[in-house]
Amino acid sequence: MQITGSEAVIRSILEEGVETIFGYPGGAIMPIYDALYDYRERLEHILVRHEQGATHAADGYARVKGDVGVCLVTSGPGATNLITGLANAMIDSVPMVCISGQVASPLLGSDAFQETDIIGISMPVTKWNYQITSASEIVEVMSKAFYLARTGRPGPVVVDITKDAQFGMVDFKYKKCTRLRSYFPYPKVKQEDIESAAILINNARKPLLIVGHGVLLSGAQKEFEDLAVKADIPVASTLLGLSAFPTKHPLYVGMMGMHGNYGPNVKTNECDVLIAIGMRFDDRITGDLKRYARQAAVIHIEIDPAEINKNVEVDVDVVADARQALKALLPMINDNSHADWIASFDSYRDEEYKKVIEPKIDGSNSGIIMDEIVHLVSEKTGGNAIVVTDVGQNQMVGARNYKFNKPNSWVTSGGLGTMGFGLPAAIGAKVALPDRQVIVFTGDGGFQMTMQELGTIAQSNIDVKIIIMNNNFLGMVRQWQDMFFEKRYSFTEISSPDFITVASAYGIEGCRVTKRAELDEAIDRLLNSENSFLLEVMVEKEDNVFPMVTAGESVSNIRLE
Repeated sequence: MQITGSEAVIRSILEEGVETIFGYPGGAIMPIYDALYDYRERLEHILVRHEQGATHAADGYARVKGDVGVCLVTSGPGATNLITGLANAMIDSVPMVCISGQVASPLLGSDAFQETDIIGISMPVTKWNYQITSASEIVEVMSKAFYLARTGRPGPVVVDITKDAQFGMVDFKYKKCTRLRSYFPYPKVKQEDIESAAILINNARKPLLIVGHGVLLSGAQKEFEDLAVKADIPVASTLLGLSAFPTKHPLYVGMMGMHGNYGPNVKTNECDVLIAIGMRFDDRITGDLKRYARQAAVIHIEIDPAEINKNVEVDVDVVADARQALKALLPMINDNSHADWIASFDSYRDEEYKKVIEPKIDGSNSGIIMDEIVHLVSEKTGGNAIVVTDVGQNQMVGARNYKFNKPNSWVTSGGLGTMGFGLPAAIGAKVALPDRQVIVFTGDGGFQMTMQELGTIAQSNIDVKIIIMNNNFLGMVRQWQDMFFEKRYSFTEISSPDFITVASAYGIEGCRVTKRAELDEAIDRLLNSENSFLLEVMVEKEDNVFPMVTAGESVSNIRLE
């Protein structure tokens, strides 16, 4: 059956099981939007207010849904507005397919109106990209795009489609891509590597497990927990690994990294076997590489061979999907006990609680502290919400204080650190799982970068609970200026509009809290609201996030104040 290229795009998306796309129409993508008109009952379209919002929404959608997020934009500025979101998804390994319109193929290279070389621009921040100039290519390329986005180490893909290809006719017969020559997304588990890893784990006296984002991406949470329990190994999480392992599990010892917990950071330089699964040893985890786990035998289970020995030299590498590797490893692991080693984390946990956590949540401060907000929300939701953050201090206090009970409940920008990510990503998360409560913690700076997406929330009636922690500063930058630049607050103080009035203009209810006595009731009001709600909390201006491993320091030299 012959159909237009535009309709072939829509049908291809449906064949891949996609239920929702995020987008913004324009001239070069108009034929596809016209075809979409006839499929409105089968394919939900969320109209964002900026194309960057579309990418972050698709990103949030993909992370909690466990499948590909899709966005649809026009050429020129519509396509270039994707770049930040693509870079964010690329470094955090998030599967996305972004479809952009393009000028007609005879006009390519002529500097036509809204023509931009999006293929060249997006190449460094995509797993794959391709420009379609003939309708006959659409079915095969779309199938390939989804296959590449979701298999192996996931990532974003761009498909750029010229306008004449959208108008052209094509025989539509969809066939899902299941393999590509010279692309091997799931490396075969090598038995000798598994055996070597098992020997180290079985003979370890002070083992430490690190759970990374790859455990969530591969759906290996159960296998990971089985390994930890069977071998009786303490578990620490990367920032993106949060929610892969229950926070209240007796083996959980906290988050690692620059603003991670005291114990797991110090103990990294005391363990004798370090088992890292689905993570990439980035600088925020390792600190000074010359002083990182030098005493330990390192086992690295990672699907992308490019990450092996890139930053940390390892003793045993298992290049494989995390779930497949753990399934092969578990039968070879002995039942074990490391009670004394696990107990040795307690003193660090207690010291951190007394020096850092308790003073911030006990209500003794003159002003409201960010930590106490997240702590209250965590208690009131029972750790069962999906938590989305922006980037900065709000992100770190969210990571440190929320107690996760369910997997895929944490959505944040890790590698790129994208301010403005929070609000649109929360939209995507809520659309993906409408029955889960979605709460976004953001700062006054990051919120203003994408607050136009309140319009998306209003028009599509998306129930997102928004908490702005307003300190009238770009908080994390101010913290560094405080600690390392003699409190020379150079252009980090920021003024804001009346956020409650702005929300009201979109028909979104909200309230502002300036006194601690108002906080508990305001959070209840937010959580019990039947629709989206914006809560602005005026917090202490110069509150800093601790613990902290300062840049270039060893992870064991972590500051508590």
